[in-house]
Formats: sequence, structure tokens, C-alpha cells
Amino acid sequence: MSLSRGFFIYYMKVAIQGVAGCFHDAAAREYFKSRGEDIETVEFDTFPDLFDALRADASLLGIVAIENTIAGSLLANHELLRTSGHRIVGEWKMRISHVLCALPGTTLDDVAEVNSHPMALMQCEQWLRRHPKMKMVEHFDTAGSARDIARDHLEGHAAVCGRYAAELYGLEVLADGIETNKRNFTRFLVLADPSAVAEAGVAPLDADKASLMFTLPHEQGALSKVLAILSFYGMNLTKIQSTPIIGREWEYRFYVDLSFSNVVRYHQAIEAVRPLLNDFKILGEYREKPDSGI
Repeated sequence: MSLSRGFFIYYMKVAIQGVAGCFHDAAAREYFKSRGEDIETVEFDTFPDLFDALRADASLLGIVAIENTIAGSLLANHELLRTSGHRIVGEWKMRISHVLCALPGTTLDDVAEVNSHPMALMQCEQWLRRHPKMKMVEHFDTAGSARDIARDHLEGHAAVCGRYAAELYGLEVLADGIETNKRNFTRFLVLADPSAVAEAGVAPLDADKASLMFTLPHEQGALSKVLAILSFYGMNLTKIQSTPIIGREWEYRFYVDLSFSNVVRYHQAIEAVRPLLNDFKILGEYREKPDSGI
């Protein structure tokens, strides 16, 4: 939330991976705008750098991508979250749509080189292949490509990025919605230090979703027993992700997302399954982002 002190206004700082205009930046602004709050973003090159900053500054919030409908789960971010000690206080689901943009006055015929992150180029490959004179050149970031074209006044260059980045850097959109798959969504998690959860998150009784992490005894039927109990208490299992435990062959760590309509039943479910779990940890309790409108 923004705080007014005299003539100055202080905004919450939110760590993002990428440069201004990237999808993390856009997701952070959309999430906090939905709460009626203004933010200041802090940019980091990598996710490990972002989590290091969160550990160093308890007042800093973070937003990280955790899964994508095309690429799947970001397993490295699951591990960074587990070891960080930070809590999930919210989520945001955003459709990933790409535009082709360039300096004002540029036409499609003028474009000789298209710059973007390799994943974005791949997601727009069908459209780009229909324009063979456009050479695809990989860049470290979608928004960074737009920024560099605007900053260095690169004529004949175009960027594949989000519309927000194109508008932020004053570029002209030459083509909109050039991604091949129109059902490309990314889910982001909003993170806070445990000491800031009460301020940054929702009231405990208002939560309707939880993210859990646990391991299980290496015995037959261990997972099915847990799932049966969760089902009995009316928990909706929206995601289950397993990752191998290094040094413990054929044993796995499970990340589970639950949604529920009755928070009392949720707490009863947790107490019922807790004796069956090892290394159990609640990563966060928060409000689910509805799918409608995304």
C-alpha cells in the first residue's frame, strides 16, 4: 500500500525478474492495481538474485512465475521458494500475448531483424516464418529488446514483446497477437517475508487456496492415503508437482495446491494428513485468482 508522509508518497517495493515492461513487471502492476495499491518495482537479472534480495530485505515483496500452460512448471523456482523461507501471499494469472513493435514510422517491409527472448521467438515462430526477410536474433529479454531498440534508435529492428513494453518504450505496434497458441497463460506467485504476511496477505479466514510442500515415507500407498484424506475433507487439488530429492534415490518432494470453500475444513484436512507427512511445510495461504477474464 502507498503511505503518505508529508509531501512524499512511499510505495511498496516489489522485486521482479527482468527489466521494466517485462511480463513480471506487468503482472506485478496488475495484481497490486486490483488491490488498489501502487508499487515501485526493483529489477533483477535472475531469479536467484531476486531471492537473495528478498532474504536481505524483509520489507521487499517479490513476484515470480511458477508455471505456464505451455512450458509447464518452473521447477527451479519451486526449489528457490522452498529454501527461501518466504510465504506466498497471492497469485496472478496472466495471458501471455506478443506484439511486433519498432520505431515509430517503421513498416513491416522495413524490418530486417527481429529481437527477443528465444522462448518468445519460438512462441511466434509460425507468424515470423511467414516473413522470411526478418532475421530472428535471440536477446536475453523481451522487454529488454524493446528498450534497446528505443534507446539506441535501431532502425530496421523490431522486438517481440508484450504490448505494455512497446507502449512503455514508445514503440509502434506493427502486428498484434502474433503468438501461435492463444491459450498461453502464466501463473505468478506474490511472495513476502513471514514478518510481512499480515500486512501483504489476506486475513486467515479469507484464504481459499493453499500451497503445501512435503515428503512421504518410502512405502506403498503413501501418496494415495494423503489424497484420499484431502478428498474426504472436500479439498480441490488444483496442482501436484513432484521433484526428486537429491541423494535419496526414487524419493520425491511434493508441491500441492489446494483450493477450498471452507477454511475450517481446510484446517481439519491439514491436521488429518500431517501425521502421514515428512518435512511438511505450508508455503502460503491466500486468495485464488479467478480464471474468468484471463
